[in-house]
Amino acid sequence: MGSSWRRIAMSLLSIALVLLATLAHSAPEEECSCLWQGSFAEVMAQTDLVAAVTVLGGKGNSLDVSVDRILRGREFNEEVRLWVKARNYCRPDAEGFPPGSRWVMALFRIAEEVPDGFNANTPNISYGRIGDYRLSSCGGYWLQLHEDRVTGNLVNAPRWERAPKMTPVLLDLLAAYARGDIDSDVLLEASREDPALRELMLDTKEFLRQVR
Repeated sequence: MGSSWRRIAMSLLSIALVLLATLAHSAPEEECSCLWQGSFAEVMAQTDLVAAVTVLGGKGNSLDVSVDRILRGREFNEEVRLWVKARNYCRPDAEGFPPGSRWVMALFRIAEEVPDGFNANTPNISYGRIGDYRLSSCGGYWLQLHEDRVTGNLVNAPRWERAPKMTPVLLDLLAAYARGDIDSDVLLEASREDPALRELMLDTKEFLRQVR
C-alpha cells in the first residue's frame, strides 16, 4: 500500500514538473516587457534607418516595404524586409500595417543572429535575417503618413499612446528636424491643434522661415 502511494506521488510530481517546464518555456513566447524609450523625435537618432515607406505585403511576421524617402541613415535597396511581432519580441503586430499603407519608420538593422531566432520549420516566423530590419514597439518608432503629413507619437506625447490628438505635421518639417535644421520645440508647436498654425503650415518654406 505504501509503495503504491509513493508511485502515485512520484507520478503527480512528474506531471507537475512537466507543467512547470511548459509554462516557463511558453511565457516568453507570449509576453513582451520593455521600458518606454520615448516619442519618435527622441528615438529616431538611436536607429539605423529613418524612412518613409509603403507596405507592399507580408508573410508571417515579416513585411516587405518600399523605401520612398530616407530621412536619416543609408539604404541602397529600393525595397527592404522588416520583421515585426512574433514570440516575445517587443514589436508591433503585422496586422497594423496593411498593404498599401504608408508610414515613417525608425528601424534597427539586424546585424547578428540570435539564439533560436530562426526555425527552418517556420521560416516566416523569425527574429529576422542579417541585413534586414526590425521595428520596435518600445517607443514611438513609427508614424502614419497620409499624403505629405505624419501623425502618431511624434513628440512629447503620452507613453504608449499611438494615436494622440494632434495636428498632422508636414513630412518636410520632420525631415528638417532629422537634418538638425530645427529642434523638437518646433515639432511640438506644429503638432498642436491650432487651426491658424495649420494654415501657416500649408506653405512649408514660409513656415520654416517663421520658426528659424
